[in-house]
Amino acid sequence: MEKPKFFETEKSFIWTATVLLLFLFIRLFFEYLSYREFTSKPFYFTHANILNAYEKTKNGKQYTVLKLRSDEGFTFYTTSHTKEDLAHKRVRLQIFPNKGISFKDYLGMFYVKSRIKNAEDLPSTFKDELLEKVALQHEDPSLQSFYNAIFFATPVDKALREKITLLGASHLVALSGFHLGILWGLIYGLLLILYKPVQQKFFPYRHALFDVGLIVIIVLAVYLWFVDFPPSLVRSYAMVLAGWIMLLLGIELLSFTFLTTILLTLVVMFPSLLVSLSFWLSIAGVFYIFLLLQYSKEYNKWVISLLFIPFGIAILMLPVVHYIFGVTSSYQLLSPLLSLLFIPFYPLIMFVHLINFGAVLDVSLLWLFSLPSESTDNILPLWLMLLYISLSIGAIWKKKLFYAVIGVSSGYGVYIFI
Repeated sequence: MEKPKFFETEKSFIWTATVLLLFLFIRLFFEYLSYREFTSKPFYFTHANILNAYEKTKNGKQYTVLKLRSDEGFTFYTTSHTKEDLAHKRVRLQIFPNKGISFKDYLGMFYVKSRIKNAEDLPSTFKDELLEKVALQHEDPSLQSFYNAIFFATPVDKALREKITLLGASHLVALSGFHLGILWGLIYGLLLILYKPVQQKFFPYRHALFDVGLIVIIVLAVYLWFVDFPPSLVRSYAMVLAGWIMLLLGIELLSFTFLTTILLTLVVMFPSLLVSLSFWLSIAGVFYIFLLLQYSKEYNKWVISLLFIPFGIAILMLPVVHYIFGVTSSYQLLSPLLSLLFIPFYPLIMFVHLINFGAVLDVSLLWLFSLPSESTDNILPLWLMLLYISLSIGAIWKKKLFYAVIGVSSGYGVYIFI
């Protein structure tokens, strides 16, 4: 028996999308008014927490680049020439906005000149204790950065980020739906083992998907708050939540109308996602997963999970990724294999960190990170990117266009790697 669709008719979807777009334009109008007010004044005083601080040198002069989040909710960059270590500080500062800050920058992150008035240590939190606990299990700073990134969404140091990019593994380090999916499966599976005997004995009439799923949804929500709402993880959580509800209602889950509705709902709620690169990359990844699943329904589920999805996504995302990031290395061909290995690696490495044996795979990881040393630069032209996106959207309805998309992405892969 076929499941009911997310929207009964095409007309109902169009009306829903239209209403959501109208709400989005209204939100953007009010955001623009706030932007005009923000850039019209010569200066502001504000308090902000320093999220990241790193040294840079220009024309022989050294200075510190700071990433901050203000009490008003702005995330911005500024520079400081002070010799004081400002990492993990709370500062009171005077900022000097100007017309050079575009509306797009205002929605996302922008650079603004500032003058720091005073700085104080942030009080230690439970998250700080966990970060330190993880870091103490590794001698190499790059591994400290790596593990704290995949557990708590902290920034990865620049040298390691470049190595990870050359390995085609950036999606494994930046928290996304991939990590949330693993966490869902892990937590749900463990709780279900405990729940089943109790359910069968005391309340066999209860639905495990509702009871256990609700607990997992709450745990994942707390985790999302704990890691400070990374955009790609916000998208993932919204899809997990909506997907869980749809499963309970018995509605078709894997549909492009579902993806579009989630996308529009999220940008209405959080307009800053419109300019978030990680958000759009995660949306693209889910889009191509849906596209692959749509045209591979007749195949075995294990074949789809272990072959079509990891290798298909790696191929189909090549033009998208190389329109934004030109760095190309033959080691990026390892990306599908690394994605598969990451599935057991992620819960395993969580467990060994809990028992203070986090360094068990340090030698192997350092060897892996040391592999890539050379790269070339290949940026896909805008017109080709637009053509590829058009073909991809058309492939929703035409199987021949789906094969064309595979052909174009595979041909592009041969071109940049061979």
